[in-house]
Amino acid sequence: MGLDMYLVKHIYPRQRNIIVDGVEIKNVQHLVQEVIYWRKANAIHKWFVDNVQEGKDDCGEYQVPYEFLQNLYNIINVVLTYPQKASELLPSVNGFFFGSTEYDEMYFEDLRYTKNALEELFKEERSSDTSSFYYHSSW
Repeated sequence: MGLDMYLVKHIYPRQRNIIVDGVEIKNVQHLVQEVIYWRKANAIHKWFVDNVQEGKDDCGEYQVPYEFLQNLYNIINVVLTYPQKASELLPSVNGFFFGSTEYDEMYFEDLRYTKNALEELFKEERSSDTSSFYYHSSW
């Protein structure tokens, strides 16, 4: 058990019938692609709860505007550049099976992982009306 976190992309195909591995699938509403998976990255989780979920930590799925992902990326860059700002800008949070609350190497590894994953996402994706992002967690 532990804090598992997911950023997924819902893709809304322009055509409702798509072909996957040679098989036609009809009436597709949307496809779901896992973009980032974290485990016990509680500071990142707290950011989503505070900024996307209006403070509700309920394991629900919440839409994340593209601009919010850019904001998270910018905050991570500041904290990686100025580690002394970690507790102010991207604080860890205690929770049942949430992992360490220390600002140690694992904390900064979670930030580097997230930064790299977001950079990959930004290379591939622009804000679009054919896709949207969602965050959810479980423990």
